Parts: sequence; structure tokens; C-alpha cells
Amino acid sequence: QVRLVESGGGSVQSGGSLRLSCAASGLNYKLYTMSWYRQGPGKERELVAYITSDHSTNYKDSVKGRFTISRDNVRWTLNLQMTSLKAEDTAVYYCNTKYKGRDYWGQGTQVTVSS
Repeated sequence: QVRLVESGGGSVQSGGSLRLSCAASGLNYKLYTMSWYRQGPGKERELVAYITSDHSTNYKDSVKGRFTISRDNVRWTLNLQMTSLKAEDTAVYYCNTKYKGRDYWGQGTQVTVSS
């Protein structure tokens, strides 16, 4: 069974940095695109960034230049380095993958940025 477990959230002041991690199990990790989504207060869940099996990346416009997604295909982990954080980055961040036609999600980790 696919399992995704996020860690690394917390509270920071505007301009600060955080690093999120996601540990994956239950799939041949290196073959699959991995993504970070977030859901802010009163907002719909949105795609933040994704990284393909060959390490190609794509970012939401508002995080380009501030966030970096990476993956470790040996440790089966996904990371999101977030810098220059803004209040509008406040959200629950979720790790995601699509495996055999189904979306899998972690439990989420809270990121709170105070101005």
C-alpha cells in the first residue's frame, strides 16, 4: 500500500525558510512523478510544484525562485526547500503521487508564516 508521510512544517516569520520532507513507501518510487500541493485557509487545494522521475521540475508561478523541489531516489524521499516565505504561503502542505490511476496523499504538514 502506498504511504506518504510529511514532516518539517512549522511557524516562521515572513522572509524565513523551511524545509519540508515526504517519506514514501509502497511503490517503486523512482518511477513516479511526485508533487507538493497546499491548501490555505478558505482556499482550494493547489499544486505548488512537481518533479518527474527524471528530475524535471515545474513550479507554481508565485513560488518560482523561492521554492525548490527535489527527490532522493535512494532514500525514497521528496523535499521542498522554501525560502523568502510570505504570509500567503501559509497553508497545509501535502505530498502527492498518482499510482495506478489513483491519487495518494500524505496527512499534511502545517506551514504558518507571520508578517
